[in-house]
Amino acid sequence: MTSILQRIFRLHGASFMTENRVPAHWSRAVGKLSRCRTAALGGHVQGCPAGHIERIWYNSCRHRSCPQCNQLQIAQWLQKQRARLLDCAHHHIIFTIPHDFNCLWIQNAGTMMEILFQCARETLQQLLRDERRLGDGEPGFMLALHTWGRSLSLHPHLHCLITDGGWNGVKWQTPKGSCFLPARVLMAKFRGKFLALVRTALQEGKLRLPAQLCDRQMQYNLNRLGRSKWNVHLRERYGHGNGVVQYLARYVRGGPLHDGQLAIPDGNNVAFRYTPHTDSGAARHSSVMTLAAPAFLRRYLQHVPLSGKHTVRSYGLYAPRKVAYLDQARAVFRQPPAAATPALTWQAYYAARQPQAAIHVCAVCGAPMSNVRRIAPQRGPPVPRTVWECPHA
Repeated sequence: MTSILQRIFRLHGASFMTENRVPAHWSRAVGKLSRCRTAALGGHVQGCPAGHIERIWYNSCRHRSCPQCNQLQIAQWLQKQRARLLDCAHHHIIFTIPHDFNCLWIQNAGTMMEILFQCARETLQQLLRDERRLGDGEPGFMLALHTWGRSLSLHPHLHCLITDGGWNGVKWQTPKGSCFLPARVLMAKFRGKFLALVRTALQEGKLRLPAQLCDRQMQYNLNRLGRSKWNVHLRERYGHGNGVVQYLARYVRGGPLHDGQLAIPDGNNVAFRYTPHTDSGAARHSSVMTLAAPAFLRRYLQHVPLSGKHTVRSYGLYAPRKVAYLDQARAVFRQPPAAATPALTWQAYYAARQPQAAIHVCAVCGAPMSNVRRIAPQRGPPVPRTVWECPHA
């Protein structure tokens, strides 16, 4: 069954790429999402041993921004992270950069992304190493990049899940004082680091300025932003990290919209439902935005992750190379080693969601279905398009 998002890409994707200069990762996303679970990607035929019935299953595109085929990957990532979480309180911190940097982000997404991750990581590590906080205790934390606002606007920010304490190799070090991190100090240090790294990247030629912005204007903007207040938000303390890591899981794969939010009112426009940021609590109301198909595609594709860039990164105790150190901390909370948890298989995933599923059993004789033959992918002529390879991506 074709999803609404896939229909939009199939109807307007080829013309959008032909008429616009697009980055290579946009082009790959349009191609993969348009062909997901279709004969173009091939598949296999499942049949009954007695020859009663046959079913065709087409392959998934497995693209990170495809909401149609990555629920298994999200579930696997979520299970893996939950198996690593320490059974202690966690904090949720959000690092947001001002929208004045959006013009730089559009031109230099890869470099700006690395700067954002580096600044958040160094800010947290330096503040928590202070003897007035954790001292020599090493916390575990994860950073997840989120680039879209509720209306698909460009809104880069990082969500951070961090343990309320750290392991120093001997004991679990709890935070000193009633305040985990001072909000003003956290904001000022993050702001200073980010502005310093942007200035360095501009001097070294790693950032390309947009055509409408000269170097003198950029330096003026940086000086002005250095005097303004940035949005670095410390959320309340959570008894465990399960809730926050489930919140982060939606950013791993699947893109910013799901089919329930989308509609195609006519052949040239796309409508999607969202909740404005001004609404909160019980007063939340959904709004509908209608855009021309090319405008919607541009707004959606700006959030496709760059190839080879990790949008979720772990540091400290949660870093992949700190498994042995993490297991020492887990022993303090009487938890088994993280590596002891088996990986979630696709059979277990689908069995849990479709316990009655007789899709792999013949409806006539009840015999298990088996793979009969493979369907080769269809290799059609390439779609004409203008691909822009950003040198700073």
